[in-house]
Amino acid sequence: MIGSSAFRTDRYELTMLDAALEAGTHERECVFEAFTRHLPGGRRYGIVAGIGRLLELIDAFRFTDDELSWLGDNRVVRPATLDWLANYRFNGSIRGYREGEVYFPGSPLLVVDAPFAEGVILETLILSVLNYDSAVASAAARMVSAAAGRPVAEMGSRRANEHAAVAAARAAYIAGFGATSNLEAGRRWGVPTMGTAAHSFTLLHDTEEDAFRAQIETLGVGTTLLVDTFDVHAAIDLAVKVAGPELGAVRLDSGDLPSVVRAVRAQLDGLGAHNTKITVTNDLDEYTIAALAASPVDSYGVGTSVVTGSGAPASGMVYKLVAHRDGTGAWVSVAKKSDGKTSIGGRKHPVRRLDESGTATAEAIHIIGDGTDATDSGRELLVPLVVDGALQSVHLGAAGVALAREHRAAAVAELPAEAFRLGRGDPVLPTVYL
Repeated sequence: MIGSSAFRTDRYELTMLDAALEAGTHERECVFEAFTRHLPGGRRYGIVAGIGRLLELIDAFRFTDDELSWLGDNRVVRPATLDWLANYRFNGSIRGYREGEVYFPGSPLLVVDAPFAEGVILETLILSVLNYDSAVASAAARMVSAAAGRPVAEMGSRRANEHAAVAAARAAYIAGFGATSNLEAGRRWGVPTMGTAAHSFTLLHDTEEDAFRAQIETLGVGTTLLVDTFDVHAAIDLAVKVAGPELGAVRLDSGDLPSVVRAVRAQLDGLGAHNTKITVTNDLDEYTIAALAASPVDSYGVGTSVVTGSGAPASGMVYKLVAHRDGTGAWVSVAKKSDGKTSIGGRKHPVRRLDESGTATAEAIHIIGDGTDATDSGRELLVPLVVDGALQSVHLGAAGVALAREHRAAAVAELPAEAFRLGRGDPVLPTVYL
């Protein structure tokens, strides 16, 4: 169970609430929107991740006696605001892109409809989840594309804090990774887990052969043996000697991988271990994976690069007020106009336009006014996530992760071929406002 998530926020969310309560504007019906102005690192598309995690955290956004006492002791807000917070529960509605959906600059990937007071204090929580999880998923999707059908496993828990490690494993799985080394991600989110032994296991034993025998006696000949603790060539001979030609796999974690992999494949085949697979795990990213495309690699393990978003650990998402009702009840569009940080106001209806072959051609975002609606032949992108405070269960838990993984595959399949180029470039789809 998740404890209170109310303090996973910034102080200014509560000071804004405090002032709005004093001004009497806290109940104005508002529309907040999470979006990004650009894709990091000149990438062609992004992947939405973190929705299921975020919904559970929003549901747990409560101010218990502990939180209220701390706020009062530190005079963060007035006593009247403490009374309001004591009864806080998000009762608004949230629509958003499905988890696993592709997004582009300007995509309104999360839309919060709620009174100002209810919606504004969720800003930090929303951005901290979506910025990180989507960064990991976007990087992981590039690695999956570079792997061209070969399995990729996430193994970066030791390169992130303990909470981010679980979130990263979840996001990478949604993006197409096949497994994770992180057990909590397996238990909490249903991500398949994997792992056998590190170099310390080999070094523990008197000889490398003793280590291999101990592992095989426990895990069977289908296990993966780490063969680069000492001499790779000698280790391959020992591995096949101990396990026989039906050894499951060998793992390489160092060296000039293209040349080492070729030599290992030739040695395994020469020993009759034609079905023994080769997995590599040496500081990989999408570029090194692509460089190994012509090598006889069977699978990849990625650590640091995936949990850090492959150089872009945050997605650049922001959370802005884009519309509210005025004193007469009419909708008013609002937008930030500062240099380099402009936003587009108004309630929005986004669709993904597709051509006759089913290939995506544009992100069409309709600005809708009071009493109007938008029609478009494209695929509608916003789905209900929270309705009048009630979480939509289809997005939650391990089942929600499985659906997000399926949706990511379908959404990526709609993209034109140039989306998968690794070089810097513009977003593969234009964002069109209508």
